[in-house]
Amino acid sequence: MNLESLNDENFLLFCAKHYDSAGYNTEEFFEDINRIKYLKKLITRYKETGELKERLILNHIIILNNIFGAEITCKILYFKMKDQMEFIKPFLIFLNIMPERLYNIGKGEIVITDEINMDSKIIEVLRKI
Repeated sequence: MNLESLNDENFLLFCAKHYDSAGYNTEEFFEDINRIKYLKKLITRYKETGELKERLILNHIIILNNIFGAEITCKILYFKMKDQMEFIKPFLIFLNIMPERLYNIGKGEIVITDEINMDSKIIEVLRKI
């Protein structure tokens, strides 16, 4: 269990510390961090238009998971996408990487992930994959 706190002040340092890519450079690091921004845009598009690019969302999450590991990926996504977690959680469960709890988010918050609702349309789409 990782008890290191994640907040606005240490976000990039936290990500850099947990970035697991041999021989990476700064440009690659920021490209990978931008995947979070792309996920936010994809979820916003889904909320506004109903268009779900589930495979692209899965690809971004898989890459983040490969780089940061499951626990850190979930922690980062929750921290940056808290208001959109009902849309992201089904993907994390589909990939079997969602932990029961996320520790030390923001001001020491502990998140019980079972309490996060899930979008039923996304669940149905993922069941067909």
